Parts: sequence; C-alpha cells; structure tokens
Amino acid sequence: MFLPHTDADREAMLRAIGVKSMEDLFTDLPACDLFPTMGLPDGITEMEALAEFTQIAEANETTAELISFLGAGAYNHYSPSVVDSILRRGEFYTAYTPYQPEISQGTLQAIFEYQSMIAALTGMDVSNASHYDGATAVAEAVNMAWHNFRGRRAKIVLSPGLHPHYRETVHTYVEGANIQLIGEDTPPEAGPEALMALIDKDTALVSVQYPDFFGRVYDYTQLVQAAHEAGALVAIHVNPLALGIFSPPGKFDADIVTGEGQSLGIPLSFGGPYLGIFATKDKYVRKMAGRLVGETTDTRGQRGYVLTLSTREQHIRRERATSNICTNQGLLALAAAIYLSLLGKNGLRQVAELNYHKAHYAAEQIASLPGFELAFDEPFFNEFTVRCPKSAEEINADLLDYDILGGFELSSAYDGMENHLLIAVTEMNSREEIDLLISALQEVSNA
Repeated sequence: MFLPHTDADREAMLRAIGVKSMEDLFTDLPACDLFPTMGLPDGITEMEALAEFTQIAEANETTAELISFLGAGAYNHYSPSVVDSILRRGEFYTAYTPYQPEISQGTLQAIFEYQSMIAALTGMDVSNASHYDGATAVAEAVNMAWHNFRGRRAKIVLSPGLHPHYRETVHTYVEGANIQLIGEDTPPEAGPEALMALIDKDTALVSVQYPDFFGRVYDYTQLVQAAHEAGALVAIHVNPLALGIFSPPGKFDADIVTGEGQSLGIPLSFGGPYLGIFATKDKYVRKMAGRLVGETTDTRGQRGYVLTLSTREQHIRRERATSNICTNQGLLALAAAIYLSLLGKNGLRQVAELNYHKAHYAAEQIASLPGFELAFDEPFFNEFTVRCPKSAEEINADLLDYDILGGFELSSAYDGMENHLLIAVTEMNSREEIDLLISALQEVSNA
C-alpha cells in the first residue's frame, strides 16, 4: 500500500484539527475493539501466494477442460483476441465516469457507437449506454413501464418463459411497491396466447423472452397488438446473437427491448460481470433509466459527444428519477461494440447460423435416441429442451465421467421437470464433440 502523506504532513493535519496524536481520534472506541484479532495466517512471499492461489484455482473445472453444453443465459462463445487487446488499452481500461466531455471524447464515442449498433440490431429507435446485466435490464423495463403510467397501472405480466433469475430480480425490485406480478404460474408449455388472456386495462407491461428460456422462438406480433389495444407496453428480452438471423423485436412493434450482452465477445467469467442491453422507442426516452450519450457539434463546428438527458438521472434529480441507476457497464459495452464492429452484419449472421445448424444437428441426433425426445415443437435457435428417460441430475453426473458439462437441469427452476435438460450448442462445439455427447447420452441412459 502506498501512503503519500509524510510524518510532517500528518503532524500538520493533526495540529489543524487540534489533536495531538492519531490515537486521540479513536478515544471514543472501546480499546478491545481497536485492534481485533482477525485470525490471519502468517505472511508468505509473493511466489508462495501465487502457488497457493494457483492450486486453489485448479479445483475449478471450466470450458477449457470440459466440453460444455450448458447455457441458460451464459454461453461458451468465441471472442476474437483483438476484443481483449483493445479493451485493455489504458485509455479505456482505466476510464471513469465521463462527466467531463472535453477529456472523455474517446469513451463517449465508444458508448455512442455501442448505442448505435444496439439500436440497429434490435430495430429500436434508441439504446442507453447499458445496464449491469440482463436481469437488471428486465427489472428496469418493469420500473420504466410503471413510471410511464405514473403508477396508475399496477399489473405486470411476466412470461414463464422469461429467465427465472430475471424474474427473481424483478420480484426484488418491486418488493414493497404497489405492483402485481402475474403470468409466472402459466404452464411452461403454453405459448403467447396464454399471456394474451391476462392483459387488461390495468396492465402496464407484458414481458417476454426471444428466444425464451426453453429455447423456443415465437412470433410476438399478435401479443404486442393485444397489449397495445389494452394500452399496455411490451418488453422483449433478447439473445442478441440470435438477431443475426431472426427478425428484430422492432419488427413486432415492441416498446422496450432488453438483452444479455454476454454472447457479444464477453467471456463466461464465472458468472460475471456481464452486460445489460436496453433499447426503446423515441417517445419513451425520457423515462428510460441509465446513461445516454449523444452526438453534437461544438462552437467550431467539430463533431463531439456528450452525456445527454442527464436531468432524468438519479445523480442529478434524485427525487424525480425513474431509477437509481446512473452508471453503465462501460468496459463491457465497449467489448460488445468491438465484437459487433469486427464481425459486421455478415459475420454476425455467420456466427448465428453456426449456432443454429449445430444445435439442430444435436437436437435431431438426441431425439433419435431411445427414451429421449424434444419437449417442444416450436422453432429454436441454439438451445433446446430435452425430455430424458431418467432424472436430468443423474444424467449430468454421469456425463461428467466423459468430461462433458451437460445441460441445465430445469427442475431447479420449474416443478415437474425433473427429467428435462436445457441443452445449448454454440460455434465452439465441433461435430466430434456433439457426436461424443450423443454417444455418452446413449450409454448413461442405459446405465
């Protein structure tokens, strides 16, 4: 630790406040609590510490050692090395909140480019500078809808196909508020039609996922129309990579689009930090939480970038803010911007097609195994639900013997789905790995 103050500096500060010694600052604290015993081990050298931490880390099994077919919101995608190379440049890596535009043009432009690409990808008018993660973005959509109607509409319809962790975050956000959450107990096999029956004049928002948590892809056009006829808003949570081949939510006339940006060049990182995508229509921009960067010209006619609409943010007008969010995942938003700019429209489509075709090959092969079948008939992207001949927990435990990380056990989030696995296949899975999974599933199901 580096402490810049000299003994003379400290003596001068003590004299200024009328105290003789540092100890005098703590006279009101019980002596027994001043220096508590923390039970720390004896000090070791840097080399010894590195060896110990390395040994601890080796206990983890990652996608570097295991073949992964686990998704459920966090996916094993390839990130080009240039993403990390640019990301770790000192100008970006150490940048802080860009409140002073005259010295933050690089950071502000990077955020502006990210916003522009997210708006184009989702088919929406405007994107903010990001939220903390996908769960936060979904919860902020609920918050925004409630504020849009000034609390006069208190009903939020949450699809059972919305990620269960995201729904838990929404519950945390609205606890104590006059907000009613419905729709979650709808049978998982039900489609958008089941949600349409829940919409009425008290509904503020309908929140769905695309593709949904079970991997299914729905056309939400009729659901959006039904919600708008009742005066409600619709938020669609996306896997942004899937938009490389599927219609953007803007085509459904969605009011809000949220997403988890982890698939855009951000590593698994043991669960985070990740990136919350948030976009909306122009007419709701003043209700949108989070930072927004705009492009302008200075007094000399030169292009420049600034934080805009800051008057709606928590750090400016706390009593009138629509959220307590007043920052963004700047570094990870930059990672997503680099990734998208590297791939371009054609590259993004190519990666999406790899995910799509590999997942469909895996699904076809698994469905041909005795005792296995696809749980749903709807189209899917790179994730699908399989009904197994025995418990998903048993199958996953057996797959580890083959160095395979199996799918997500749906029974941990949904009742009555003990034999269901949610399997994800990405561009990182070779045909040989998929064939190994098929062979392993055949053997463990007979064990």
